[in-house]
Amino acid sequence: MEQVAAFTDTYLPTVNGVTYTIASWRDRWERAGGQMDVVYPNADGHRPTDGEHPVGSLPFPFYDGFRLGTPRIPKAVRDAEVVHAHTPFSIGLGGLRLARDNDVPLVASYHTPTSEYAEYVSPTDSIASLVGRVSEAYERWFFGRADAVLAPSAATRDHLTEEVGVDTTVEVVPNGIDTERFQPVETDDFLARYDLDGERPLVGYTGRHGYEKRLSELVAAASEMDVTVVFGGDGPARADLEAQAEDLGANARFLGFLDREEMAAFYSALDAFAFPSPVETQGLVALEANACGTPVVGANAGALANTIDDGETGYHYESGNIDDFRDAIRRTLADRERLRETCLARRDDVSVENAVERLREVYREIA
Repeated sequence: MEQVAAFTDTYLPTVNGVTYTIASWRDRWERAGGQMDVVYPNADGHRPTDGEHPVGSLPFPFYDGFRLGTPRIPKAVRDAEVVHAHTPFSIGLGGLRLARDNDVPLVASYHTPTSEYAEYVSPTDSIASLVGRVSEAYERWFFGRADAVLAPSAATRDHLTEEVGVDTTVEVVPNGIDTERFQPVETDDFLARYDLDGERPLVGYTGRHGYEKRLSELVAAASEMDVTVVFGGDGPARADLEAQAEDLGANARFLGFLDREEMAAFYSALDAFAFPSPVETQGLVALEANACGTPVVGANAGALANTIDDGETGYHYESGNIDDFRDAIRRTLADRERLRETCLARRDDVSVENAVERLREVYREIA
């Protein structure tokens, strides 16, 4: 099971948790002597390297930055020993067909709770409800044809089995993070570059500025606190967040996209990382922050309910409760030094090396 074909509907140049996971798994898999080719939607801004196979694509009209790829099977991946679909849609169907045609195992990863995003692509609540039901029915159909389904957290596994109704065996395989990259680093240059010298305490978030992330809760919470909120990344909600910060008088800085080489300094510079999203399947940025010694304040919903160890690597708050969010930020800032030590002690547990070893075990089990 050394030759793997991964099919995904999001990849470079888009930077998100799925892209990062696939790239880091591929790197570690090939360091160990295997081969993991990637089939992904073609997009401007990324030149494919050996083992990367773009297929034709069109913009997805309801979610900025994503593209729909054709379910084509490149000739270069037709000898794969295992097919790994990182999406049940479009390109994932190509992976399903390849596995059937060649009678090889199909593994499917569940990265996105599709039904949870329905309200953001639907004009009314009734349509959102319909989209959610149809999405879950389709997911049951697709994942039911896999030999194993991977979920990055126990909460996501439970969602798949109890709410979506997937009958296939669901294995928990955390995405893992690159602990070689994400570790405490010197931050003076980063703070000076973004004019953050002397701004304390710093509470930050990085990632997609999507409405589903509920970043407006962070702006609202910070508006009545003596903190500087730092946003890395970009997305469709950014303009509204900037306007909200101005209206409420929140001290907020929007840095835009950060280079991957800057991320460890970004996390290390923060006194607390804030993550209000209730729709995460694991929440990689929370683990990246922890690996740099920064505790996380996150919604007690979705996978963050498990990703954050309350009182050990950060604190939870009840999603939607701004006063509770504000209190959790204050607790985290007051307890930062103790939380930092606990976060650093758990770095090895969340490494991508451990994740890929678990992935290898799953591949072997279904061979």
